[in-house]
Amino acid sequence: MTKTNNIAFQGVLGAYSHMACQAHRPDLTPLPCASFSEMIAAVQDGGADCAMVPVENSTAGRVADIHHLLPESGLFIISEHYQPVAHKLLGIKGAQLSDITEVHSHEQGLAQCRLTLHKMGIKPVIHSDTAGAAKDIAARGERHVGAIASALAGEIYGLDTVQDSITDKLTNTTRFLVMSREHTVPKEITAPAMTTIIFEVRSVPAVLYKALGGFATNGINLTKLESYMLDGSMNAARFYVDCEGHPETASMKLALEELQFYCTDGGIRILGTYPTNR
Repeated sequence: MTKTNNIAFQGVLGAYSHMACQAHRPDLTPLPCASFSEMIAAVQDGGADCAMVPVENSTAGRVADIHHLLPESGLFIISEHYQPVAHKLLGIKGAQLSDITEVHSHEQGLAQCRLTLHKMGIKPVIHSDTAGAAKDIAARGERHVGAIASALAGEIYGLDTVQDSITDKLTNTTRFLVMSREHTVPKEITAPAMTTIIFEVRSVPAVLYKALGGFATNGINLTKLESYMLDGSMNAARFYVDCEGHPETASMKLALEELQFYCTDGGIRILGTYPTNR
């Protein structure tokens, strides 16, 4: 398989996804993409070796829409990365806090600063990404318009830091998954690992309770469980699970065997097994 030495991310240079690429895979060249779909396609088409995919934030919760893309992407999770997110309130050169009446950022960035913005009386305006907002306000050159973005974005686009910390919680962190065309699995099955599973259950009473019972009885810790409606129907659901452990251990094998009993034919897919990064 041809290697590009690129890692795709959604956003423009200076985005937190860009920073995550630099921190987690400094050996690869970050490749900006306009959308999550374009980011996934860059890996599918061979324009990048892998993608840095944001999935959830400790303050604002899961990243909208991304979980719907993952199962159909044909890509596999090969690692995870936790990126601290320290938002800055940026403005054009010479702007003061008293000048700022509206601020632009990605909806996740705005959600992570919601309480602080409310106290300041600043109007939030949704933008496609944080660094893109910084780039756009730099081009506009209006003192009353600010951006919530990274210090790196401020440096790249020549903006002043109007307020150094604007995040509601200092522990604000985003979890990223690195996805690749290659399905690589850790060889050491007893080392700390995370396994991500997608499964679809049969329509019988208490099926989710029963399906998850195998994880409980075999001592498998679930760290994440989410459901999604399938095909526009309110009757069929797909579940996304993160669990601790390697699928080749005896306990995980037993848990997956019990899960299969309650799932549709071919209804279980492992999206990846990868080292934990906490």
